[in-house]
Amino acid sequence: MANITDVFSSLKVLAKIESKEEPTMRHAIVVAAAIAVFALAGQAAAHARLILGSPKAGETVAAPKALKLQYSESIVAGESVVSVSGPNDASVVTGPLTLDPKSKRIVLVPFKSKAAPGAYTVKWHMKTEDGHETDGTFGFIVK
Repeated sequence: MANITDVFSSLKVLAKIESKEEPTMRHAIVVAAAIAVFALAGQAAAHARLILGSPKAGETVAAPKALKLQYSESIVAGESVVSVSGPNDASVVTGPLTLDPKSKRIVLVPFKSKAAPGAYTVKWHMKTEDGHETDGTFGFIVK
């Protein structure tokens, strides 16, 4: 998605285009284009993004006791799911997904037993307080 600088650069180009249209029509087109871009940007930003995971994606760590996942929006714990698979794609038993008492944007998922060495995949599906749902996957390695 284009960032704000790219959008304004594009709008400047549109404003400079020679046209036989009246200046007020040209300005109306530029304003309409800007409104459309910002409306689409707002819709794209309305879904929770994983900001930080512990362990981090791609990181090699000692056996973690829990996953700590920080999102860009407040999460509804009862309607969100995290699953973990370990070495040989074996399902890893975890405790219940809970929210950090200090922030509804931080999800905690404890491991029921010590993680064995190998590659792990975390798959998550989060529902936010505004009703949007989003998914993602990342991996880490236990040494």
